[in-house]
Amino acid sequence: MNEIELRLWNQFAVLAEELHFGRAAQRLFMTQPPLTQAIAQLEKRLAVRLFDRTKRSVQLTATGRALLPEVLDLLARAQALPEHARAAAAGELGRLRLAFVSTVGFALLPQWVRGFRALYPKVQMELVEATGDVQLEAFARGEMDAGFMLHAPGFAPLGLARHVVSQEPLVLALPEQNPLAALPSLTLPAVLDQPLVIFPRRIVPSLYDAIFGVYHAAGRLPEVAQEAIQMQTIVNLVSAGLGCAWVPQSVTQFQRPGVVYRSVLAGKRGAALPGCETSLVWSAADASPALLRFVEFVQQA
Repeated sequence: MNEIELRLWNQFAVLAEELHFGRAAQRLFMTQPPLTQAIAQLEKRLAVRLFDRTKRSVQLTATGRALLPEVLDLLARAQALPEHARAAAAGELGRLRLAFVSTVGFALLPQWVRGFRALYPKVQMELVEATGDVQLEAFARGEMDAGFMLHAPGFAPLGLARHVVSQEPLVLALPEQNPLAALPSLTLPAVLDQPLVIFPRRIVPSLYDAIFGVYHAAGRLPEVAQEAIQMQTIVNLVSAGLGCAWVPQSVTQFQRPGVVYRSVLAGKRGAALPGCETSLVWSAADASPALLRFVEFVQQA
C-alpha cells in the first residue's frame, strides 16, 4: 500500500468529529465535493468502509471508531514534530549513552545525573558502568557518546576530547590486621614491600604505569598478589588479607569491614606519589546536541 498523506488523515479526523460533510469542509477550508472524493479515496486505499452515509446523516463505522484514536495520536505527534526538532537541535531532547568507572559513582555521578535530568527531562540517559578499556572499545564501535574515565594526570585519550572533573591523591588500603594499619600515616619506604592487589594494566594503563614507576624509582619491583577489575572487588580482596592496594581517595567512602585507609608520604628520598584524575571524555567529531549540552552542564558543575 502506498503511503497515505497526512492530509487525508486530517480530513478523516475532522469529518469524524463533525459527522457532516458541509461543516467539515468549512473547517478544512475546502468545498464539499473534494472532501467527499478524498474520503472515498481513503476508504478505497484502505479497502475498508470508515463512514456510513445516508442523505440525512453521516456516522462512523465500527472500523472508523477503532481507527480514530490512532489517527488523532498520529496527528498530535505530527503537530509536535517542529517543536521536537527545535528541542533536539538545542540538546533538550535526545539520547545520551554514558559510561562511567565505579569511582565516579561514589559521589559525583549521582548528583550530576540528578541535576541534568531535572534540567533536561526529555533527554534519555543510558548509564553503563565500564572500565576505561571497555569504554574506548565502545567509542571505537560508535556505541558510546561519553564516558567518565580514571587515569593518571596528563592522560589524553587518542581522538577524544576530555574535561578533567576531579583530581585526587592515591591512598593505601590495608587489611585491618596488618601492623601498618595501626599507624596514623605511612611513608613510602615502609610500604614498598607489601604485596599488592591491583587492577590489570589494560584497565587503566596510565595509572598502572604511574604506580609501578614509583616502585621502579625506588629500585623495587612490586609484588602483585592479586589482580581485580573493580575497585570494590579490590577493596574486598584487601579485606580478605591478600595484600594492600593503591586506590583513589574517593574510594574511602566505600567502608568495608576489615579495611583501613592511610595516606602515604613520599619520604626523604622517595619518588613523588602519583595522583589520579577522572575525566569526562567524548568524541567531539560527531557530538550530538544532547551530548554537548551534557558536556556544558558538567563543565559548569
